[in-house]
Amino acid sequence: MKIDLFAPVRITRSVTALVATVSLFGFYSLYKNLTDELENQTFQATEEVLVETVHLFAAHLETHLGEFDTLNHEALEKSFSKAKEHQFIADIHGFQKTKVGLNFYLTDTAGQILFDSGRPQRIGADYSQHNDVFLALKDTYAVRSSREKENDSKSSILYVAAPIKNANNNIIGAISVYKAQNDVLPFIAKRHRNILLSLAFIGSGIALFIIAVFIWLFRPLGKLTEYARAINRGERPRYPSLGKSREANTLGRALRDMRASLDGRRYMEHYTQMLTHELKSPLAAIQGAAELLEEDMPAEQRNKFLNNIRKETKRSTEIIDGLLQLSRLEAEQELHQLHPVELAPLFSELQTHMRSRLEAKQITLEIDCPPTLRVNGDEMMLETAIANLLENAIEFSPQNSEIALSAEALENRVKITVLDQGPGLADFVKDRAFEHFFSLREEGKGSGLGLVFVKEVAQLHSGEVTLENHPSGGAIATITLPQSA
Repeated sequence: MKIDLFAPVRITRSVTALVATVSLFGFYSLYKNLTDELENQTFQATEEVLVETVHLFAAHLETHLGEFDTLNHEALEKSFSKAKEHQFIADIHGFQKTKVGLNFYLTDTAGQILFDSGRPQRIGADYSQHNDVFLALKDTYAVRSSREKENDSKSSILYVAAPIKNANNNIIGAISVYKAQNDVLPFIAKRHRNILLSLAFIGSGIALFIIAVFIWLFRPLGKLTEYARAINRGERPRYPSLGKSREANTLGRALRDMRASLDGRRYMEHYTQMLTHELKSPLAAIQGAAELLEEDMPAEQRNKFLNNIRKETKRSTEIIDGLLQLSRLEAEQELHQLHPVELAPLFSELQTHMRSRLEAKQITLEIDCPPTLRVNGDEMMLETAIANLLENAIEFSPQNSEIALSAEALENRVKITVLDQGPGLADFVKDRAFEHFFSLREEGKGSGLGLVFVKEVAQLHSGEVTLENHPSGGAIATITLPQSA
């Protein structure tokens, strides 16, 4: 069964997006419900006040009926005129009110306006079909809301009417009090702002919590997922920094311990098989030579078999030493201590160490390296890796030739190259060059582990190694490493 290591992260992000969408929809619904309810309650409170006011005005007019039950509105008109002259500043929950916004009009039994305190131009108009007057003259609860401008909801005016009755309880007219709803909109607008601000604080808190959870938990999980994928690809990734999340660090340590345990078993099986396979040939040669030495033979032939035993013993030792060195290197999951390594002095030291090998074949080693070029890494490992490349170059270089060892900076990387003037590489060699024990050297020379060691060192330093034919002839080995700041 194929396991997608990124699936948990994708699922988590999908769920996070879904939660965010549902939360936004929930906040919008809550805001809509709260504001709608706020407007309804405000208008209901306004209507309730108007109901009480209109009945007070109706009672006032009923106690001041003229002869033949004529409506006498002069006293009420004077009271309204006087009230509108009042100068005051009322601070009502942060909103300042400076004038009376209430008005009324009076109609007779036919619905004709006798007086209008706010709009005198309507006196004489027939309002018998307007809902407030129509219902009041029928002695039922009378209320209507009408817009002054059809397309402007803020121009609505609320009318509440009550019948005016004589001593015989007969309706002789109606009074309507009215108030522009625009008068209460500042209260509603302020409540809207308060609701929005509160929801914004709550939403910000939730968003910060989600972001904190993502940073605290989801991002480390993503790093661990990429770490696991890199291991699965056969790479040597560094253990990622997971921050201070206890859960992520616990999971990370478990993953790292599991990797170490599995790597240990794998290396044990792998190297046991390789060691068994590679030691068969020299051990068989040693055993054959030892059996032949038990017989009588000339001294010259005996010395020949003894030399074979020494050669095969040395080869076995090289194989075992090489495998031990390589196994220790491959067991390293990452380099824990990195130091700036200056390449120019390192190259000079390698030239000194290789002098006898170079002089034996009269090979010139040309070095080209900027004096300040550095990489971060383990100096001993890098020196051994480059030495292995130089030994291969010397082995396959002809007499009186030249080997070029150079380093150059490319953006944030450093490229180290070893170029020889040998015969180059066959295609099958390029494909198998980094396999364990693969070698084109003469029998008994080398262990076939040098290039494998170079590859492991490069990967531990977050780099890579390649081996190609150079266009001008010879083989060129390249190690690419991160540059030190």
